[in-house]
Amino acid sequence: MDMQISVFHTPELVPTEGLPDCAIAIDVLRATSTMATALANGAAAVHVHADLASLNTASDGWPAEKVVRGGERNGKQVEGFDFGNSPFYCTAENVGGKQVFMSTTNGTRTLQRIQACPTVLTAAFVNVGFVADFVRIQDFATVWLVGSGWQGSYSLEDTACAGALVALLGGAANDEAVAASALYTTWQQDLLGLLKKASHGQRLLNLNCLEDLKYCSEIDTVRAVPLQQEPGILIQGLK
Repeated sequence: MDMQISVFHTPELVPTEGLPDCAIAIDVLRATSTMATALANGAAAVHVHADLASLNTASDGWPAEKVVRGGERNGKQVEGFDFGNSPFYCTAENVGGKQVFMSTTNGTRTLQRIQACPTVLTAAFVNVGFVADFVRIQDFATVWLVGSGWQGSYSLEDTACAGALVALLGGAANDEAVAASALYTTWQQDLLGLLKKASHGQRLLNLNCLEDLKYCSEIDTVRAVPLQQEPGILIQGLK
């Protein structure tokens, strides 16, 4: 039987009943791009929190030298945190061997929404092929691709990334998956152009984050498959 892949544009649209074999959170700009980068550069784990208070409480339980904390709201770094939501912070020097704690405007809510699924991954353009290979090898029967959107609204970049996975894996099981694949196919030669047109891309451009957009538009530059070890904690799924 072919893999059945369904796309949901935002976490709010995820069904409340039934779970797939695998769910994949997507937040191209920038949470899932940053998570993949951190794990590829040797972070021990990425701890995901929807709110800043729980992040602070959880990170306080670790030795300070083992922790880096990322806090982002509305595209900007939260005061008092080590970084906001930029993958450029997550160098081997900054995150190697560290526990990375993150709370972002959209992506962390998506992971919280799907955390009960048997297998939870994250994907972005930077690691989409590695994630597709992992899914293909595991041969899941049902897969949900969940975009993070922006505060409950549809986003072009997350839908296009979901479409890249549908294009790589086949098995579109809902209209959203067919549409996502078509969007990706239309823009696959100019993903940076798509990110610049996207509302959140424009928001980040206004914050002088063009280099982040360029980074997040690249395909398979980051060798990582972020895999949920337990709810809220992601580890490197590639050996």
